[in-house]
Amino acid sequence: MGSYAIYVYGSYGLAALVTIGITVWTLADGRARQKELAALETAGLRRRSARPKDGA
Repeated sequence: MGSYAIYVYGSYGLAALVTIGITVWTLADGRARQKELAALETAGLRRRSARPKDGA
């Protein structure tokens, strides 16, 4: 690969870091939204699409 190796491997490394960062960020945000949703449901607020617990 010669003199271009540092650029190629650097690009792969940067792409890997960005991909890992976005994945971690997405998972953390998903967990935060699940906790927020659970807190809202505990407070008595329900999603419009949710069915009542009695199945009616």
